[in-house]
Amino acid sequence: MWTEKLQVQGPYNFDLVLERLSLDPLQVVDFTNRTVKVPLYIEREPIVLQVQAIGYIDEPSFIIKGHSEVYKSKAIERLKKVFHWHQPLEGVSRHFRESDLREIFEEHRGTAIVLDFDYYSCLVKCIIHQQLNLSFAHTLTERFVKTFGYQIEGAWFYPTSETTAQLQIEQLRAIQFSGRKAEYVIGLSEQIIQGHLNLDIMDKLSDQDVMDTLIKIRGIGRWTAENFLLFGLGRPNLFPKADIGIQNALKKLYGLPQKPTQEEMETYSVKWAPYLSYASLYLWRSIEKRSEKK
Repeated sequence: MWTEKLQVQGPYNFDLVLERLSLDPLQVVDFTNRTVKVPLYIEREPIVLQVQAIGYIDEPSFIIKGHSEVYKSKAIERLKKVFHWHQPLEGVSRHFRESDLREIFEEHRGTAIVLDFDYYSCLVKCIIHQQLNLSFAHTLTERFVKTFGYQIEGAWFYPTSETTAQLQIEQLRAIQFSGRKAEYVIGLSEQIIQGHLNLDIMDKLSDQDVMDTLIKIRGIGRWTAENFLLFGLGRPNLFPKADIGIQNALKKLYGLPQKPTQEEMETYSVKWAPYLSYASLYLWRSIEKRSEKK
């Protein structure tokens, strides 16, 4: 086993990162030891890393542990992007200090956008979460992964596209997928293994090119593509106006009698660019339930 220490520029609040990760029952989060297990694919090989925070908001640092020395450097580079250690958050925080979101940004100071651990699982999760309340969306995703995925060192890996493409609709309906959602997930996986969709090149495409590529696939609309851009690729300027959570957060923030219109959301968000993804994250955080640390 190898161990590496990383120093990151603050502010960075890993405890709030763990809190948000813990909303997903598939995440292996330990609040006491401030750790999370991270399942990654490096050169298509599944590996598990443990990330432990040993610093605090203004002087964050981490201990990374893994087993395979072969993939160590590539795994660390992937972690830096997943946890947003590659770019300081101070500039983002400064941008919102004079905005309508200043109180939310102060309350959740140092909360980073944490990416899903691989592109395929991100896209599958986005499809599963479509038009579901968050609690059942997490439950359905957990059933899918624990029924058809696999576990290494206590961390759960989503089933591969090859595995999912071989599933029957009835197998997914047995864990409470709708027939249509089952078709979408299986169809996406078939597109990948047949070579019609290459997720590995997505990070080289523009936001619009990613959007245009994904919405051609049955079951993927603008909301799903935007969430992939945000939580799969980590693009900084995404504001999914069709997202019910963001609508509810804005309703609460501005004391509106009803959810804002698309036009109102456009007006509110003009000054938040070029960090609309962070505006989205912090708005979500403002209405999420706090987890109990165990």
